[in-house]
Amino acid sequence: MELLLNLTIYLPLLGVAVILAMRHDAMIKWIALAFTLATLALSVPLMLAFDTSASHMAQFVSESDSLIGGLDIKYIVGLDGLSLLLFMLTTFMGPIVVLSAWDSVKKHLAGFYSMLLILQTGSLGVFASLDMVVFYIFFELTLIPMYFLIGIWGGSGRVEATVKFFIYTLVGSLIMLVALLYLGFHAGDAINGGVFTSDWRTISGPEYQIGLVEQTYMFLAFALAFCIKVPLFPFHTWLPYAHTEAPTAGSVVLAAIMLKMGTYGLIRFALPIFPNAVIAFAPYIAALAVIGIIYGALVAMVQKDVKKLVAYSSVSHLGFVVLGIFALNTTAVQGAIIQNINHGLSTGALFLIVGMIYDRRHTRMISEFGGLAGIMPVFAVMFMIATFSSIGLPGLNGFVGEFLILMGAFNSEVLDNIWFGVIATSGVILAAVYMLWMFQRVMFGPVTNEANKKLVDLNAREIGLLIPVMVFIVWIGVYPSYFTSFSEVQVEKLLDQSMQKATTVRVSERHEQLPQWAVSFYDVTHEVAVTID
Repeated sequence: MELLLNLTIYLPLLGVAVILAMRHDAMIKWIALAFTLATLALSVPLMLAFDTSASHMAQFVSESDSLIGGLDIKYIVGLDGLSLLLFMLTTFMGPIVVLSAWDSVKKHLAGFYSMLLILQTGSLGVFASLDMVVFYIFFELTLIPMYFLIGIWGGSGRVEATVKFFIYTLVGSLIMLVALLYLGFHAGDAINGGVFTSDWRTISGPEYQIGLVEQTYMFLAFALAFCIKVPLFPFHTWLPYAHTEAPTAGSVVLAAIMLKMGTYGLIRFALPIFPNAVIAFAPYIAALAVIGIIYGALVAMVQKDVKKLVAYSSVSHLGFVVLGIFALNTTAVQGAIIQNINHGLSTGALFLIVGMIYDRRHTRMISEFGGLAGIMPVFAVMFMIATFSSIGLPGLNGFVGEFLILMGAFNSEVLDNIWFGVIATSGVILAAVYMLWMFQRVMFGPVTNEANKKLVDLNAREIGLLIPVMVFIVWIGVYPSYFTSFSEVQVEKLLDQSMQKATTVRVSERHEQLPQWAVSFYDVTHEVAVTID
């Protein structure tokens, strides 16, 4: 299984080599499809062999010797309850993304599909890495292909979009790198005989504890990088530009996979390594998440461009995920993990659908449509399912994650304020308003635009790439326990271990160690040790 995991991660790179050796463009997209399908096929046995009762332990681990002499930096990959579903989502979306670009991308095919395959390897590496330096390398690797996907195959405003995307994410990543290097040396001195270590299993373990001062600065550095990636309000301004200008395939990968690296990073690194700082800053980050939920919904309500509306809906929906993480109880964190998957499916489907109508009309303006349900009935059904999923209709996947997150937020001992849940709940109502308003304007009413009368319904390729997504949207909605079982044990152990690491001494007694600006943050926790349900 260790070999199978590595084959799954790196098979797309072999596809890149084959594509670059091809001289005929006609075969390139078929090769890309074949390699993404093979990657998906290789990943399925990993999921089937995964032991849910031991999800707190990394499985299928592959570990090398030290990569750099004198430093404990190793190539370590494996899957556990935090990473398995995101790893599978990445392989699942691969062939769908390739098919989405089948007819719409007509220039530089070798470069385009090579970027998609490199991006898939980078994303798989992010979710499988158990060494923090290796994680960082994969994390940064994903920036390069996305930069080119938007910059070369994007819309008319692609230059501004790529610059914003690259600068925002790179600045956050570089700040995290500084903290990562400090963390490696600090952990090396504390538990590794003075040798730099970046082994996540060691650093996140109960033996390694960090003082409040170091936790404060390192947590803020890591949190900044991941909150930009999510993106959390007010670090979200790059996302609408990137989504709007990216080709359909780029928007789907960005929404379904890349944004999840931010929320995944917060759970994987912040919670177990910086527990005191997480508890202290949780109410403030949760407040930003709630603001993002409402802000994203309100801005989405006034959008005239369907794709921008979906982009701002991501700001709102991912605010729920961040709220769930910092509610710091098993219900909410479990909800955050499953909502990561749900958002990838529902918003990915919406971007696919927007791309399909754009290919036909070359416009995304809501006012240009109307009455499409009678002209494109299959399209209407697919659009309806994706819309209801995004809203969180019971029986579909979106309801499961939001319900768990809101339940956890209302019962959070760390947040300890009912208004977090109340305001977040209003975001669900606003989502129904802007999504149903958009759906009604596009799908119903009279056909007033002559160009719409000539539209043709979805073809076999388009139906084929949407049906698997719809199946999982319904499956998770009616049988969520199968999917939550993969992370249940891991979440319980992670939170329990994190709270045990957090000092039980009242932080107010140790304020003299903290910079003055940080004291007020730690005041809100009163006592760092909290009970996790």
